[in-house]
Amino acid sequence: MLYWLAEALGFADGLNLVRYITFRAGGALLTALVFGFIFGRPLIALLRVRQKKGQPIRADGPQGHMAKAGTPTMGGLLILGGLLLATFLWARLDNANVWIVLGVTAAFGLIGFADDYAKVTRQSSRGVPGRVRFLLGLAVAAAAAWAAAAFHPAALANQLALPVFKDALVDLGWFYIPFAMVVIVGAANAVNLTDGLDGLAIMPAMIAAGALGIIAYAVGRVDFSQYLEVHYVPGAGELLVFTAGLIGGGLGFLWYNAPPAAVFMGDTGSLALGGALGAIAVVTKHEVVLAIVGGLFVVEALSVIIQVIYFRRTGRRVFLMAPIHHHFEKKGWAEPQIVIRFWIIAVILALVGLATLKLR
Repeated sequence: MLYWLAEALGFADGLNLVRYITFRAGGALLTALVFGFIFGRPLIALLRVRQKKGQPIRADGPQGHMAKAGTPTMGGLLILGGLLLATFLWARLDNANVWIVLGVTAAFGLIGFADDYAKVTRQSSRGVPGRVRFLLGLAVAAAAAWAAAAFHPAALANQLALPVFKDALVDLGWFYIPFAMVVIVGAANAVNLTDGLDGLAIMPAMIAAGALGIIAYAVGRVDFSQYLEVHYVPGAGELLVFTAGLIGGGLGFLWYNAPPAAVFMGDTGSLALGGALGAIAVVTKHEVVLAIVGGLFVVEALSVIIQVIYFRRTGRRVFLMAPIHHHFEKKGWAEPQIVIRFWIIAVILALVGLATLKLR
């Protein structure tokens, strides 16, 4: 919106700064952050009144979590509010990539909101049936995957780019759409599974978003993509503004989610954030790198899959409890200890993912 205004005024004087994606990214981060500081307490107060008993705590979970009873959920609304406002203000709204990622984020946020609403109104850990959420997620991901493929250059459409290998592309043909759907839905559910401790999911999501934002900026510039020998994706650089808004919104939320949390993110935030990461990876042709940058989420999801499969076949468990962060809780690790160590792992994985830009 501000870009259109500056353009209409001929980018006069200081408005020339609005031309630059990096400047607008900084504006988006600050906008989302200030939004969080201004509306955080009023939103939490409103959620407390509306939800009364807060998010239901599972009786079969770690016993330490029972002390969190009464904490409101749907704090993801704070992240989404700041993110959407920042993106609408600072991003170029004539960019198809921005709308694809925005659409996925908002749609998964609505799915998560419906799930959270069902949980708090029924006072049950069971919200919207998993099959319904999964099918809705697939529908959203299918639309996003089709749109991304349609707006990609002809040479990249339906292609899977491989990191490290120079100019390596795998033609997936018609299978690309289902593949991209799995990436988006898988990312959404992996972040959702990680959101089990105060601050655990939001910081790795911001770290992954930061890494993907740098990647988007690089592949969206002809000079950078040529120097790094990565595939050029026209317009992808504008997603740096979106990821900056996500980081600002995440920081604003973390202010209130830091232990002991005053509000939980809920599925409203976790599904939206995961869907956003998956959509950015699809748009920038870095689906494989997402598995590295978001490796912490991958491990969390795999721990659940392994636990379920092994238990069904043998009646025994691999982990004391899944997802894996609960396993370490059961082993006696303090919650802050788990959270901070997982943050460190997320930073390391993000750096490894960024290194693939140069390794060719």
